[in-house]
Formats: sequence, structure tokens, C-alpha cells
Amino acid sequence: MPPTSRPLRKLGFLTIGLFDEADPRQGHESTLEIIELGERLGFDSAWLRHRHLQYGISSPVAIMAAASQRTSRIELGTAVIPLGWENPLRLAEDLATVDILSGGRINPGVSVGPPMHYDQVREALYPDTADVEDFSYERVRRLLDFVRGKPATDFSGVEGFEVFSDRVQPHSPGLGRRLWYGGGSASSAKWAGEHGMNFLTSSVVKAEGPDESRDFAEIQLSHIRTFRAHHPDGEAARVSQGLVVIPTDSASPEQRAKYEEFARRRTPRTTSPQGPARLMFAPDIVGTSDEIAELLGAHAAFREIDEVAFALPFTFEHEDYVQILTDMATKLGPALGWRPAA
Repeated sequence: MPPTSRPLRKLGFLTIGLFDEADPRQGHESTLEIIELGERLGFDSAWLRHRHLQYGISSPVAIMAAASQRTSRIELGTAVIPLGWENPLRLAEDLATVDILSGGRINPGVSVGPPMHYDQVREALYPDTADVEDFSYERVRRLLDFVRGKPATDFSGVEGFEVFSDRVQPHSPGLGRRLWYGGGSASSAKWAGEHGMNFLTSSVVKAEGPDESRDFAEIQLSHIRTFRAHHPDGEAARVSQGLVVIPTDSASPEQRAKYEEFARRRTPRTTSPQGPARLMFAPDIVGTSDEIAELLGAHAAFREIDEVAFALPFTFEHEDYVQILTDMATKLGPALGWRPAA
């Protein structure tokens, strides 16, 4: 581990959970088996990417509930739930229920903004309220309030034989400290810090002005520092980084060739800001654990964090994920100063 980097304290991974439309159970079962493997390997956390109207995990809260009954220690997160598709009060109920069932192990990550392809789904999603739905940070604030136990109604007490609460039930006291905001902009970093959330960074950031640096790591570093500057915990505020990292220590020659081709095809998008939103993508990192550790040690943003949730590539096979996770836990993690959980 390069001496100028912080030792890695928490090692996690992120999966999209792809499945075959004709046999969805097999893909979901594969995801659960990967989470179980992660726990056996000592990973600190497993995170689920959220996908609507696609062949990936559309209900990560349900998958976390299932995983919580097949594991005992590993933390379970979402990266991220797009709140434009959710009712914050109902989501707060589901999250608290799963957190209690898991023994306080879930880390819900969320984001805001209009649902993807909103013009095409608005009538199905919000047939009566599509024009007045609020997709701003206010939606996150409502979720935070409900999860943290603020009243959802001015009524409580007994009505007949039923007892009513004025706050979301069940209430999981520690969950409010384990909510994460997934952001790639300075404004998101600032808002998350001001509202006492944790901050998820990924392999995508926004280059937000004509004079903005085009160096991904420097942009991400500025977001991390903005977040901590506005967070009550300051430098102790939690940040997790989610780059695509593929160690090849135990990979077969065929696997290494596939991984290198995967990264090569995605490299052109990393050279300049993409689209109207000026999105910057981090290059995928493929190599031995020692090679990856050296590159990460020189990464300006990585040097500021001590938690990661490395993203697994979307389109690989189950046995590829087994190899990648095994190398992460046995080779890469220790090279970064990490020790597996007991």
C-alpha cells in the first residue's frame, strides 16, 4: 500500500443482479449466492444497483430482506434507489422492516431526479399527478424525516380495538445514521453533508462548468471535500467510493482477455465530458492486485477515503464474479491495508 494512502477500513462490492427474462429466479439466486460468498470472504458490505423496467434488480429492498435471512454479518446496501419512483413514507416502512429483520445491517443509498425515460413512464407511474410530482431534494428530506422518527401524521392513539402511531412503524433507531446519498455533483455533495447523510461516490461525476477540470479524480476529490466541509462530523463523515475494479490474479487467460476487452470498449467515454450533463466516467481498472493498488494509491479521491464498494461489471458470468470477489478479498484488499471481517 502506498504510504500516502489511508488504510482501507471497509471493503464492499456492488452488483446489478442481471437475470434472464425466461428464468428470472436463476439470476436472483445467483445474486444471493454472491452475497453469501461475500460474507464468507470477509467483505464488510454488499450493495445492490437498482434498475426499473430492465433485467436487473427492480426491488433491492426485497433482495436485501432475502439476503438478510441467508447471512449474519455482512452489511447490505442500495446504490442507489432512485426516489422518483418511490413514495417516501412507504419506502421508510419497508426499509425499517428489513433493517430490523437484518439486525441493523442495511445501508440504503438514494438519489433524486425525474425517473429515467419519464415521458414514457409517467402515465404508468403517476397517471393523476405526473405534472405536480416533486423530484427535488425535498423527496429525500421527507424520507429522512420518516426514517428518523419525525411524525407522519397528527393522529395517534386508540380507535376501537386498534392502536395508531404518529410516526412510521416499525422504527429502527440506528437506520437514520445509515442513509446514504449517491451524488456526482458539488450541489449533491453539499446537500448530503448539510443533512447529515453519508455520501456515495461512483465512477461517474459531473464536469459542471467550462473551466471545470477534466480530471475525474480531481473532480471527485472536490466533491468529497465539499461534502465533509458541510457535514456536522467534518473529516469523520463517511464517504464510500465505487470504481469498477477487476483484479486478475487468479483469472484464467480467457477471463483476463474478456476483462481487458470489456475495459477497452468502455475507455473512449472516459476521455471527455459526455452529453448535455457533461458526465465524466472513470476508466475501469484491470490488472493484478498489486498493479491496481498502485493505481489507486495515486488516485486523488481514493487517497481521501477509507471505504469502497467496488462495482462488478454488469455482463459477466457467475464464475467470473466468484473469481473477482475472491481476488478482491484475498489479494487486493490486503494490498490496500484492509483486513477481512471476522
